[in-house]
Amino acid sequence: MLANKLREGQLVAVPTETVYGLAGNALDPIACRRIFKAKGRPTNDPLIVHIHSFDQLPEIADSNSIALKLAEAYWPGPLTLILPKKPVIPGLITAGLDSVAVRMPNHRLLRQLLKKCGLPLAIPSANLFGYISPTTAEHVRLGLQRKIHYILDGGPAAIGLESTILDVRDPEKIRLLRPGSITPAQIQTKLGLVVRASRPGSTSKVQKQLAPGLLKRHYSPRTQLILHKKLSQNSANSATTDEAFLFFTKPKKPLSAHIYWLDEIGDQENAARQLFSKLRDLDAKGYRIINAEKAPTGAMSAAINDRLNRAAARD
Repeated sequence: MLANKLREGQLVAVPTETVYGLAGNALDPIACRRIFKAKGRPTNDPLIVHIHSFDQLPEIADSNSIALKLAEAYWPGPLTLILPKKPVIPGLITAGLDSVAVRMPNHRLLRQLLKKCGLPLAIPSANLFGYISPTTAEHVRLGLQRKIHYILDGGPAAIGLESTILDVRDPEKIRLLRPGSITPAQIQTKLGLVVRASRPGSTSKVQKQLAPGLLKRHYSPRTQLILHKKLSQNSANSATTDEAFLFFTKPKKPLSAHIYWLDEIGDQENAARQLFSKLRDLDAKGYRIINAEKAPTGAMSAAINDRLNRAAARD
């Protein structure tokens, strides 16, 4: 049924291994426009096109040897590649640029849906634009409510943060646009490819973006979020109860009621998995301020801190 809805141009909220997404036919400008409208997303912020098989890649993008090497190593999985687009991809979902973001997801239900509908799907996060990304079907229901009618519940997202995005249009200059669970160090070790850090892009809300997730303010709770390199348990215990304190690792007892943490022992993968859900929970509790601790150096620290920095940014 959901595959038919997608072929008819309707929208379906879907699970991915990263976060929940709002899917529409990537070849149908009308369906894509519905995505932007449902999310309140500006059209200068492009969408990622999701595919089921390698056979679909040459239909939508011009590839190269390095892109194929990366795809063969990490697809299906949380890696998005920026490539020159084919004319079949509407300019609406690429911010009018001649490039397209492509990913092959690794969630069983979404892969089945992609195969059944036989279409590449444009899938941004299934939330109102700029708010905290959803990692459960319930997050989608609470956020988009009556704006969409179909949600495929695949359980909590396994990774909890959006995909790594690499610009591979020039195979000799691979650029990291958005950090994720696949890191430049992993790519260097596994494939011997050097991934350069991208220069900070424009933070303008009207200038065309090369990829999603590059705006200065994003993933943001409504409650003011203040970041700290390290939180003090003593300071948190003595603070007023209208401030929440989100530690990376569970502090020692005794703990005040307004103290929270991402993981009992500071495991970075689980902390990443819990980050958006915890921010949503705290945002709903009515605190005046959320004080959050940055991730210490580790495998997921760049991705976690990227989301925290954007969530805490001021307009």
